[in-house]
Amino acid sequence: MSQKPKQVLERIIPAKEPIYLEGPKSRGYEFMFALKVFTQFIKGFRTLHFLGPCVTIFGSARFKEDHPYYEAAREFGKRMAGLGLTTMTGGGPGIMEAGNRGAFEAGGYSVGCNIVLPFEQHSNPYLHKSITFEHFFVRKVLLVKYSYAFIIMPGGFGTLDEFFETVTLIQTKSITQFPIVLYGKEYHKELMEHIHAMAKNGTISEEDLSLVLLTDDIDEATNHISTYITGNYKVRPRRRNWWMFEKR
Repeated sequence: MSQKPKQVLERIIPAKEPIYLEGPKSRGYEFMFALKVFTQFIKGFRTLHFLGPCVTIFGSARFKEDHPYYEAAREFGKRMAGLGLTTMTGGGPGIMEAGNRGAFEAGGYSVGCNIVLPFEQHSNPYLHKSITFEHFFVRKVLLVKYSYAFIIMPGGFGTLDEFFETVTLIQTKSITQFPIVLYGKEYHKELMEHIHAMAKNGTISEEDLSLVLLTDDIDEATNHISTYITGNYKVRPRRRNWWMFEKR
């Protein structure tokens, strides 16, 4: 196994009280909440500003090291490193750890955007850079903002939430020409049947079906991502003016 990173940058935020979802509060509370959210965004922008182009891997925190989906995610991390792309995940265990691990062991760059949860979530040891958020919506913005492509591995509610939010952004052209790979034909069989039913009933268009590549083939997925990025994007160098004191 490769040597662990010498330094991991991580911002630890104490566990939250979810009272901001319990209806209107005082104006002072609402103002302070908005200020805290703004602060989290700025910390995220500062930490991640100089990342190279990323590929985000979404997936369950519950798959163990010996599971085939863990091994597939690990291979995806390795392949993304081979394309010169940074692997970004939610920073936790399971599929997230596997993606980060593959990138890290292949000499690529590995990043995690973690979340404060009472269970399951802890930072995995294969991160060159990590930041922990208090709110899911802040975390999801950062997981999408820096990525050129998205790999959706088998997962639960959180993974499907991330998948549907990302595909909605692409469908509505809030972000454009970004490939989505949905890995695991058997696992996602009923999901894809429902998506086709949505097209049949007119709630999405037939063209929207082409926004997602469903596959069990890592080679096919890697080529799909590579073709999209080569054909549609040119990475522009950023001037390193440190006006927000961004982290190297």
